[in-house]
Amino acid sequence: MSVPVHIRFVLVGTQHPGNIGAAARAMKTMGLARLVLVAPEKALDDVAMRRSAGAEDVLGDAPVVATLAEAVADCQLVLGCTARSRRVQLEELLPELAGQRAVAKAGEGAEVAFVFGRERTGLTNDELQLCHVAVHIPSNPEFSSLNLAAAVQVLAYEVRMAQLEGQAPQPAREQDFGEAPASHAQLEGMFSQFGETLDQIDFHKGRAPESAMRKLRRLFMKADLSEQEVRLLRGILADAQRMARLAGTRPD
Repeated sequence: MSVPVHIRFVLVGTQHPGNIGAAARAMKTMGLARLVLVAPEKALDDVAMRRSAGAEDVLGDAPVVATLAEAVADCQLVLGCTARSRRVQLEELLPELAGQRAVAKAGEGAEVAFVFGRERTGLTNDELQLCHVAVHIPSNPEFSSLNLAAAVQVLAYEVRMAQLEGQAPQPAREQDFGEAPASHAQLEGMFSQFGETLDQIDFHKGRAPESAMRKLRRLFMKADLSEQEVRLLRGILADAQRMARLAGTRPD
């Protein structure tokens, strides 16, 4: 099974078309060709094509979608490339380990995405919430600004090295019994239902719900749920919601 076909690089809100072209070049030099653009500020132009330097096919095949959730909906592993100074708490990997994990997961046939944010502001906290892990490039703290294409090159290189080194796929969990891993869209549907259920049973009791949902996200992201496990959990949540509705209709 070819690992690169299961790995995509997602650029979110890119401001300069030339950076998209340079990112496509960085990918192609490392044997990667799946590029996805999320709401770029400007359409691809001649500058983007020139800076791709032979990777025009990567640009031409790149779909443009409106949201990050749409770009990674079918993924089982989403790695968000970001600086450390974020309030969203995610497992953090250095580029080498990120490349190894991506290749291992792709080797199992799973869809994997590396996500890169805007040139000036990176990924928002809401966008990072859609990622399973964070990837931090340990640049010079006194001059940490890294060009988008340079960041793409670092991660593409680590993916290439992990593939060349024959990174073995991680063994499937014993409890999976061949079950398909849950997609990003299925997990997001479950998280949405979790939020609704916690509201309906008055779990928060006046406290801010964001903290509980962040912790639940981390818990279930680490669990690497299968489609069947997500359906089971959503069935439990549906029953909890039904009981909450019944309780609300009973007289005091």
